[in-house]
Amino acid sequence: AAARLAAEQEVENLSGLSPNPEKDIFVVRENRTTCLMAEFAAKFIVPYDVWASNYVDLITEQADIPLSRGAEMKGKCGTNESELEISWLEQAYTLKLFFLKEGHNTSRGQEAFWRLSRVQFTYDTAERTYFKDAVSPGKHTANSHHLSALVTPAGKSYECQAQQTISLISSDHQKSVQLLLSEVRVQPFDITADFVFSEEHKCPVDQREQLEETLPLILGLILGLVIVITLCVYHIHHKLTANQVQIPRDRSQYKHMG
Repeated sequence: AAARLAAEQEVENLSGLSPNPEKDIFVVRENRTTCLMAEFAAKFIVPYDVWASNYVDLITEQADIPLSRGAEMKGKCGTNESELEISWLEQAYTLKLFFLKEGHNTSRGQEAFWRLSRVQFTYDTAERTYFKDAVSPGKHTANSHHLSALVTPAGKSYECQAQQTISLISSDHQKSVQLLLSEVRVQPFDITADFVFSEEHKCPVDQREQLEETLPLILGLILGLVIVITLCVYHIHHKLTANQVQIPRDRSQYKHMG
């Protein structure tokens, strides 16, 4: 059964197709059909301890770790639960994303939504590309806590160009690790066309920015329309009054009428 599952599932890192070198693209296919797609740029901010110059005190440094192109990946698709696992630099770093689909009671009745329910990041401070002279180097795991992110109606993909921050708590003395996500497009369920995202659900930040961009244009159009209507009303009123018989205000002139 395991061999048959391995044969039926395909995972593809398509990051090379992105014009943005910081953006990664991952696809999971089962039975020759796309069941999970994810595009995003990701970076981790990880605090770690180093010795001070007196070799007595500890000071905290910060490692900025980008998600490398060419990363290895695994995926798992399910009806209500899906996973994406990404590893790079010989598995010194591993990111796991867990997605959950569930129903919610709304004013319109029961509706289904999916969300990013958990994030796990494993990192090795013995890896010297990003960690310099770390004290007690070794592997640590950072996990999210009560996460409910990227909430999206079922059957749609999530899209957000703005940067989002997800906080993780590390096994390294409970340090706070930050996951920075941007240019996100994700759909872990209900993909109807192979390699094609469903209709997008924009994040609130993108919706607000789009409104801020279009609001001045809308107000300008409304103002222009008001000016045009005012000029038309004035023109019509002027034309009507010009055609009316002018009654003399001086009553002595009435004898000349008729």
